Amino acid sequence: MIRNDKTAVPTPEMLAALGAGHVAYVKPIMSEDAMKLYPQLGEIRPGLRLFTLNAADGTPIMISDSAEGAVANAWEQELVPVSLH
Repeated sequence: MIRNDKTAVPTPEMLAALGAGHVAYVKPIMSEDAMKLYPQLGEIRPGLRLFTLNAADGTPIMISDSAEGAVANAWEQELVPVSLH
């Protein structure tokens, strides 16, 4: 915790740990960027809109061709999914 005058401000590390193991977020991503995050995907047609499920700290968990698929995977892993725009 960083003290800023009279206010305590959480560090970036503290914010990243919020929700760890409990919350995941779904984020739209283009296929070009997905290949960087998930090199095991191999070649994917450029220009596709995909969706990633990420741990609260930003660690990629899985990728889907639909937001619904990513949300379903979060529930299967007992994570509460939230969306980022």
